[in-house]
Amino acid sequence: MTNQELRNIYFGAYSFSETEDGWLQAFQYSQPQMDYFKGGLDFWYDRCIATTAKTLEFITEATEVTFEYKRIWLGSPDSFEAAVDGQITEIRYMKDLQEEGKISFTFPEGKKNVIIYLPADATVLLRNFEANAAVFRPEKNEKVLWLGDSITQGYGPLRSSCIYVSVVNRLMNYDIINQGIGGYVYDKNSLMKMEGYDPDKIIVALGTNQFGTESMKDIEEYYETLIGIYGNEIPILCVTPLWRGDVPDGLPTLTRFCENVKAIAGKYPNVKIVDGFKLVPHLPEYFLDNLHPNCFGAEVYGRNLVEAIRELGF
Repeated sequence: MTNQELRNIYFGAYSFSETEDGWLQAFQYSQPQMDYFKGGLDFWYDRCIATTAKTLEFITEATEVTFEYKRIWLGSPDSFEAAVDGQITEIRYMKDLQEEGKISFTFPEGKKNVIIYLPADATVLLRNFEANAAVFRPEKNEKVLWLGDSITQGYGPLRSSCIYVSVVNRLMNYDIINQGIGGYVYDKNSLMKMEGYDPDKIIVALGTNQFGTESMKDIEEYYETLIGIYGNEIPILCVTPLWRGDVPDGLPTLTRFCENVKAIAGKYPNVKIVDGFKLVPHLPEYFLDNLHPNCFGAEVYGRNLVEAIRELGF
């Protein structure tokens, strides 16, 4: 399969580039946005070009696919994973892989829907995708732009298929771009019109990295800018921060912050709000570090968010 053909089954990308030796890299941000992050912290820039929530998705009768990968950045060691008709069938952990190599996945006989999840907190390039039968692009539902921090990017589960965005996507069949960045905050300057991209819906899940701020100006300006770019008719979902067991003394401050975010976002008729405190149980068993949901917590988060989306008619 050529890289041009590979792009047809590669989801989660806004744009692509190809190296001289044939490696395909996918990007979820526009070049002006990436330039903005490059002028800031390396921590944010590295994560803005990660493979965050990107997938290869196809319908096929193939029983084997292979592709070459090249890792050029690693944040945390999560995984490549394959799912057949919604069930995970194989996992390749990054900790067991070299920086460059070939991966093969095998599938049962018959026609099936396949998803290959790429690492969330790493940057990988692909080339030479091969399958022993034809592959076809699946139909997807709404185009959804996710804006968030490390939880949205996918840190916590240490499994690419288990991040809550992927859980939601399996249930809702969204065509997504995930612009989650570890450590990020409500920053209006990162919001720019992406030429040629018009999402049907936007989901914003930010705030846990700035809940101690005394001013809500950044949040107010963020929603003003977001509405200014995309208009006041496109549905937007505001998900307030989750519980933080790592700062028990600061929970009153976090609670006040969340209420203020609800008040700001709620001023706009096209913005609906989900209370993050209601999405994941407030128990350490659901978190990697009492901040980032682990596999169990992210599954619960995703499923509860889907229920909220359906109840709100979002």
